[in-house]
Formats: sequence, structure tokens, C-alpha cells
Amino acid sequence: MKKKTATMTAVLLITAIVTATGCTKDAAQPSATPNSTNATSSNDTTPITFSMYSADPNQDWDDMQSGVGKKIKEKTGVTLKIEFPVGPSDQKVGLMASSGEYPDLVMAKGDTQKLIDAGAMLDLTPLIDKYGPNIKKVYGDYFKRLRLSNEDHAIYQLPTAQVNQKYFDSEGGFELQHQVLKELGYPKIKTLQDYENAIKAYKEKHPTIDGKPTIGLSLLADDWRILISVTNPAFYTTGAPDDGEFYIDQNTYESKYHFLRPEEKEYFRWLNHMNSIGLLDPESFVQKYDQYKAKIASGRVLGLIDQKWEYGEGENVLKKDGKFDQTYAHFPVTMNENIKDHAFQDTGYLAGNGIGITTKAKDPVRAIKFLDWLASDEGQVLVNWGIEGVDYKVENGKRVITPEAQDKKTSNPSAYKKENGIANYWLSARYGDGVKDPSGNYYNPVFPEQIQKNYTQADKDTLKAYNATTYLDLWPKPEEFPVRKYGAAWTINHPTGSDLQVTFQKSEDIMKKRIPEAILAKPENFDKVWDAFMADLDKVGVKKMGEQFTQMVKDRVKLWNE
Repeated sequence: MKKKTATMTAVLLITAIVTATGCTKDAAQPSATPNSTNATSSNDTTPITFSMYSADPNQDWDDMQSGVGKKIKEKTGVTLKIEFPVGPSDQKVGLMASSGEYPDLVMAKGDTQKLIDAGAMLDLTPLIDKYGPNIKKVYGDYFKRLRLSNEDHAIYQLPTAQVNQKYFDSEGGFELQHQVLKELGYPKIKTLQDYENAIKAYKEKHPTIDGKPTIGLSLLADDWRILISVTNPAFYTTGAPDDGEFYIDQNTYESKYHFLRPEEKEYFRWLNHMNSIGLLDPESFVQKYDQYKAKIASGRVLGLIDQKWEYGEGENVLKKDGKFDQTYAHFPVTMNENIKDHAFQDTGYLAGNGIGITTKAKDPVRAIKFLDWLASDEGQVLVNWGIEGVDYKVENGKRVITPEAQDKKTSNPSAYKKENGIANYWLSARYGDGVKDPSGNYYNPVFPEQIQKNYTQADKDTLKAYNATTYLDLWPKPEEFPVRKYGAAWTINHPTGSDLQVTFQKSEDIMKKRIPEAILAKPENFDKVWDAFMADLDKVGVKKMGEQFTQMVKDRVKLWNE
């Protein structure tokens, strides 16, 4: 499961936040002027309230009380009442599917198939054809990737992945505090051994920080987040891209549960080693998400292996308190220097999960018109840049963030997001970073010059020491890898109730038990625990699961490329 960035912005990131790079294509650019409302069919601004469920929690949700939220209500008449998950999202979606009670709009992520199978989701194709000119324009040549499958060409959701995305920065990888790097003279950080050496050296010099024990490396294993912080790094460090829980041969599309790779076993052996020498946080596998963020906010965690969209709230507290040297730099760390981190291998347009309209929607036409307005030039500039004169201004024809907004964005990003609403309304088709509107401005304020303005002085000092202008400069370039024709396999949903889904869930349950056990075992017992892990997987049919997923990947390639 991918929660990026990769800028799984992050995402989330959400978004969470994607890991691979798309290229900017001039042909995808709209012809309307950026300050005009595109040829949208939305002209009804009569007040209407839509209920919505989002599987991604958002602690910065502004309930449409921000500047952007109020402007959206003014322009469309729409008020959103969003429910976020309290417990596991799959349970909430399962309850919806079984009860037949759905909100107007839903973003169920990987559980969307449950709602499709329950007949809860509308086929959006006819609505888009009649009322979605901006939606069509944004997706452009990728429109067919919105189809569910080779057998069912219905469009049940509008993917919120950015179209023609170009990455300019990295907010994932292996993190180290700036103060660690600075005191050690900005050492080489390329391999696991380099990373370990830096943490060990600093921790030995500084056994406490602000009167509390220094923590070398802290991981987060709370529920699904174990994938982001604990297990996903196993494929990055061993030279594989993020395809969720599978490793896929790029030529044959043969798939297997990625833990079966011998290379990854050695990554977990390294984590076991880190634990055995006292550099791994002993609470890594018992702490809850809030405890993890609070620990980061204390400034005493030297290293993380995570995505910024996941740990960012804790880091924002450090920024608010002026502890910029205790925030984090990002590095691509691998088993050895001969391995390349594939985090930014190109996937083309990912499509996949997004927002859908349910069969219980009170007014599907108003709903699609609302989503179409968000996809218009006017809508995209608003949700990405905010209010002109407040969040940005135009100087010599170029949009620039105002000094006041820039200061807030740098020093307290969470408060800035909640107050202004920027990035809270990525609910429809949208262009990626690096795509320009007809005026020559970027749709999104994410490009090298702006990224550098967002950096703290600690970031700038670190990057200068490593001869880089952004963290992405430290990663291999996307051009060094072939484009994945299936996108990213974590966007391929497993059929509800299928043998594959049942086996997958059993495998995940085994993994969540055995991986922590292997990492926390005495080094001399690591192989024994790992062998038991492999035997458990074999018993539930993990090999057959790989064969079934291989066919699904081949089906995706056919759907998208033929």
C-alpha cells in the first residue's frame, strides 16, 4: 500500500503522500486564461450541502471556514460535511456496504471496490460527458485509465493523483536531524552503514536532549502505518520500486509478495542489529501514532524512516518552537552504494483511487458540476494558491506567495493550512506540479524556486553541504529507469471476497506479527524467526497469490496500453 509522495504526499499524504515521476506535457495544457472560469456547466450557486466520507484523516480540515473554503462556497454554493475515520477505515466502509447507507460523496481509497460490489457507486461516465468539460480536459489522453477494468469500463471515481506530475523535491527516505549532520561535519549518507554510524556517533556524544534520553531511530508500526515506516523501506534499500506489497518483474510482470525476496531479509536483519545495539527506539512497535508525533515534537529523535506527510505534525511543532536544527533532512539510503533507490521511477499517470458519487447522492448533477468546477483553472488556482492579495499576489505577471503567507507556511505549516485552506480541497481531477497554465504560471506553488523559499535555514545549510538545491537532487534521476507500464501496483485493488484478497489479508496478518518479532529477536535467533515467517506464508498460499496478482498486473497493462 502506498501512502506517499512520494510525494506519497505526502500526500497525504494525503496524501502522502507518490513515489514516481510523471512528465509535463504541453499538449495537456488548457487553452483558457487562468483567471477565467473554464467552459464549465456549473452556474447554479443555490446553497446545497453534500455529506462525504474520506478514508484519509485530516487534522487540518477547516470545515470550509478558511479563506479557500468560503470562496468555494461562494463560487459553487456547495458546503461539504466530511466524516473522517475514527477507527480502521475498512470497517467503516464495510459497514456502509452492508447497511446500504452512504454519504453523497466518498473517498474510500483501497476499499472502494467494496462499495462498487455493493452497488453503491454511480458510473460517472454519462455525468462527465454532459457536465464535466474541465474534468475531461485535465485527464486528457489518460481518460481511459479511469475505467475500472477490461470487463467493466465504468468510471466509479475521479482519481486525485496529479496529472503530468513532475517531482521537484523529496519528502521521504531516511531522515536525520540537521544538528546531527552539522556536528558530524555533514558526513556521507548513502548506505545503511553510513546512516547507522551517524546516529551512533551523535547519540554517544549526546545521551540526552533537553534532559530526556536521546532516541536513535524511531519507527511507527501503528496499524497500516507499519507499511510506511517499517516495511516499504525494504524495497527502496534493495533497489526495487514501490509496488505495495508485491515485487514485480519489470519485463515479465511476474509478481510475488515482496517479503519473499532474500535481499529484503538482510534489510530487516539490519533493523534487528540496530535494536540489538540500542539504537532502535524500544517503543517502535507499541507506540501509537499520537505518541510517535509527540516524541518527534520533543526533538530527541535523531532519525526516522518515514514520509513527511506522516511525521510532519510533530516536526511542525519543532518549527513553531524555533527548533529548526532538530527538524529533518532526507536521504536515499540503500544496502550498498551499487544499489539505486527507485522511489522516483516513472509510473506514467497513476489513476487509481479518488472521489466518487454514490447512488444515495441527493443531486448527482450538482455533485459532478462541483467537482468539475474544482478541476477548472479558477478552481485549481484557488485550491493550490489560495486567495489573491492574501495568500499570493501577481508581480510582473507571475504569481508569488506573499511574505506574510510565506512566513506562516515555513514556520507553522499546519496552522497555515487550516487557516487558509490551501491543499484541503484536492478532491477532483488536478494537474501535477510542473504543469503551467496559459499565463505561464504553475498551477501549483511547487517548483524549484518556491520549494527553496519553503526551506528553513537549516535545510539550506544541509543542502549546500551536500551540493544540492533540493532534496530530490540526492536521488537517482527518473530517466535512469524504465517507465512502469502498469503504473504502481498498489493502485490495483483486489477483488472483494476473492481467494487473492483472503490470502493477502492472512499474509498481512502474519507479516504484522513476524516482522516485529524478527526485528526484536536476539541476533542469534533472527534466522529462526525469519524461517518461521516464510513457513507461515507458504501455508496460506502466498505463491498462488503471487500468480493471481501477476494476471491482474498483466490485465492492467492491457487496459492502459492497448
